[in-house]
Amino acid sequence: MIVCRSWCVVGRGELTDKAWAVIAPLLPAQSGQQGGRWRSHRQVINAILWKERTGAPWRDLPERYGPWKTAHERLRKWTADGTWDR
Repeated sequence: MIVCRSWCVVGRGELTDKAWAVIAPLLPAQSGQQGGRWRSHRQVINAILWKERTGAPWRDLPERYGPWKTAHERLRKWTADGTWDR
Protein backbone atom coordinates (compact mmCIF):
# COMPACT_ATOMS: atom_id res chain seq x y z
CA MET A 1 0.00 0.00 0.00
CA ILE A 2 1.26 3.47 -0.85
CA VAL A 3 0.80 6.06 1.87
CA CYS A 4 1.11 9.62 0.64
CA ARG A 5 0.10 13.02 1.89
CA SER A 6 -1.34 15.68 -0.43
CA TRP A 7 2.08 17.37 -0.81
CA CYS A 8 3.70 14.33 -2.37
CA VAL A 9 1.81 14.21 -5.65
CA VAL A 10 1.12 16.65 -8.45
CA GLY A 11 -1.33 16.39 -11.33
CA ARG A 12 -2.18 12.89 -12.43
CA GLY A 13 -0.61 11.38 -9.31
CA GLU A 14 3.08 11.99 -10.03
CA LEU A 15 5.68 12.82 -7.40
CA THR A 16 6.43 16.43 -6.58
CA ASP A 17 10.03 17.61 -6.26
CA LYS A 18 9.51 17.81 -2.48
CA ALA A 19 8.32 14.20 -2.28
CA TRP A 20 11.12 13.04 -4.55
CA ALA A 21 13.70 14.72 -2.25
CA VAL A 22 12.38 12.57 0.62
CA ILE A 23 12.19 9.31 -1.34
CA ALA A 24 15.34 9.44 -3.49
CA PRO A 25 17.87 8.80 -0.68
CA LEU A 26 16.01 5.60 0.26
CA LEU A 27 16.53 4.01 -3.16
CA PRO A 28 19.51 1.95 -4.36
CA ALA A 29 22.22 3.67 -6.41
CA GLN A 30 21.69 3.55 -10.16
CA SER A 31 25.33 3.23 -11.17
CA GLY A 32 26.89 0.07 -12.51
CA GLN A 33 23.87 -1.20 -14.40
CA GLN A 34 24.62 -3.26 -17.48
CA GLY A 35 22.72 -3.14 -20.72
CA GLY A 36 20.86 -0.20 -22.20
CA ARG A 37 19.90 3.10 -20.65
CA TRP A 38 18.83 2.71 -17.03
CA ARG A 39 15.28 4.01 -16.49
CA SER A 40 15.20 6.65 -13.74
CA HIS A 41 13.86 5.63 -10.36
CA ARG A 42 11.55 8.66 -10.37
CA GLN A 43 9.96 7.63 -13.66
CA VAL A 44 9.52 4.08 -12.38
CA ILE A 45 7.95 5.23 -9.11
CA ASN A 46 5.56 7.46 -11.05
CA ALA A 47 4.65 4.39 -13.11
CA ILE A 48 4.00 2.37 -9.95
CA LEU A 49 1.88 5.20 -8.54
CA TRP A 50 -0.13 5.31 -11.77
CA LYS A 51 -0.71 1.56 -11.61
CA GLU A 52 -1.82 1.70 -7.98
CA ARG A 53 -4.04 4.75 -8.55
CA THR A 54 -5.82 3.38 -11.62
CA GLY A 55 -5.88 -0.34 -10.84
CA ALA A 56 -5.23 -0.95 -14.55
CA PRO A 57 -3.18 -3.91 -15.76
CA TRP A 58 0.60 -3.36 -16.05
CA ARG A 59 0.35 -3.76 -19.82
CA ASP A 60 -1.84 -0.63 -19.98
CA LEU A 61 0.88 1.58 -18.49
CA PRO A 62 1.13 4.82 -20.53
CA GLU A 63 4.24 5.15 -22.72
CA ARG A 64 5.46 8.22 -20.79
CA TYR A 65 6.46 5.85 -17.97
CA GLY A 66 8.54 3.55 -20.16
CA PRO A 67 8.14 -0.20 -20.59
CA TRP A 68 5.66 -1.77 -18.21
CA LYS A 69 8.02 -4.68 -17.59
CA THR A 70 10.66 -2.29 -16.25
CA ALA A 71 8.31 -0.81 -13.66
CA HIS A 72 6.88 -4.20 -12.73
CA GLU A 73 10.32 -5.80 -12.32
CA ARG A 74 11.69 -2.87 -10.33
CA LEU A 75 8.71 -3.03 -7.95
CA ARG A 76 9.12 -6.80 -7.64
CA LYS A 77 12.85 -6.40 -6.91
CA TRP A 78 12.33 -3.54 -4.43
CA THR A 79 9.61 -5.51 -2.64
CA ALA A 80 11.85 -8.58 -2.33
CA ASP A 81 14.89 -6.66 -1.03
CA GLY A 82 12.98 -4.41 1.39
CA THR A 83 13.50 -1.16 -0.53
CA TRP A 84 9.78 -0.62 -1.06
CA ASP A 85 9.07 -1.00 2.67
CA ARG A 86 11.64 1.71 3.46
